[in-house]
Amino acid sequence: MSDPGFLAVTPHAGPTRDLLAAAARRRGMDIVELVAPGTAVALRDRPGGHFYGGPGLGAAVADDLGVALLEPTDDWLPGLGREFTRRTIHATTLGEARGLEGPVFVKPPRDKTFPAAVYGSGEELPDGPDGPDELPILVSEVVDWAAEFRLFVLDGEIRTGAQYATYGHLEVGPLPHPVQDFASHLLAEHGDGLPSAVVVDVGLVDGAWAVVEANMPWFSTVYAADPARALEVTLRAAGPRAAVRERDRKFVRTPTA
Repeated sequence: MSDPGFLAVTPHAGPTRDLLAAAARRRGMDIVELVAPGTAVALRDRPGGHFYGGPGLGAAVADDLGVALLEPTDDWLPGLGREFTRRTIHATTLGEARGLEGPVFVKPPRDKTFPAAVYGSGEELPDGPDGPDELPILVSEVVDWAAEFRLFVLDGEIRTGAQYATYGHLEVGPLPHPVQDFASHLLAEHGDGLPSAVVVDVGLVDGAWAVVEANMPWFSTVYAADPARALEVTLRAAGPRAAVRERDRKFVRTPTA
């Protein structure tokens, strides 16, 4: 019987971490809390590592765990066009965006380096981390999301998902069929531009379906999605480097990113 490996998780307790850890235990996996920097170092020679936690922690421990962290590219969302986004989106830098007139919605493409929010103008944008002017960001029109849904996708197939918001407020529920129909069309047209394991958020804008964003499964909240199926996606998205598929190599996060 093959070793199912282990799941290294953030030391910060939370519903998603605990749900995924419980699902991993049912698969026979060991759970390791990364409670100190030395925890990951001690796992260097242990095969079968997987990860769930934040980007900062992931970058710090990926080498020691032997894990490849898959993430969408910054240009995927802006490249979809209005058919799928229902709004104008363009990629720029924090420094360039400071001269924008508003209101505009601004967010980092993947990480939570500063709050994704509507800003009255570019002058209201916060300072970034090191090298703030060069920090990549996405700028879009301000839209009103009537409902938002999270989809866990593996090999172009929706494995599980859930509603997570209504008009910007937390509201958890099941996936309606029209969401899956829209997402299946999206993945058929643009799925090649995503990692094989990814989270895609979609929603309703003025009665039309649209893409909110794509995210990393190893840093995504499950909400009411099936934890066991969400775990399958997470394990692929943050698993052993030796198991990374050729198509996914361009999506591997560098440790210093």
